[in-house]
Amino acid sequence: MGGHDTHDTHDTGDTGDAALGRVREVLESAGLTDRIVVFDDEVPTAVAAADKLGCEVGAIANSLVFTADGEPVLVLASGAHRVDVARAGALFGVDRLRRADAATVQAATGQVVGGCAPVGHPAPLRTVVDADLAGYGELWAGAGIKPAMCRLTFDELVALTGGTVAQVAADQG
Repeated sequence: MGGHDTHDTHDTGDTGDAALGRVREVLESAGLTDRIVVFDDEVPTAVAAADKLGCEVGAIANSLVFTADGEPVLVLASGAHRVDVARAGALFGVDRLRRADAATVQAATGQVVGGCAPVGHPAPLRTVVDADLAGYGELWAGAGIKPAMCRLTFDELVALTGGTVAQVAADQG
């Protein structure tokens, strides 16, 4: 991890500090220490995060909140592709998922859009984990605030979230 433009403290505001703290607490309770990197600047996209981290964009696990018949659900998708919402919706038992608005994301996760982590939510969300993420030895996911990322393996991601592993990628081309 050497060479990452990071520091230990970052003024994230009270909400950000709490969100980052909840993610850190979940990771540490699972024995996963020193897994969070906080950058000086936000990493608003998977491409930006991959560039900062020096990894492939596909190793970025985007935490995407959707609604399935009004219920907030989480899709952890590789940054290398878009989610097929019909395919993912079928996994949640609905015809189609709808992208959650910012207020729904905040209420369901306690985190802001662009900084969502796969863990640290007020209550567990039904989760689907993109099977394509299994192809990477090291994954990076949001850590509760926009400038923070956490390092996980695929197996750790699945275990921490209790997610169902499935193909969620939209057909390319």
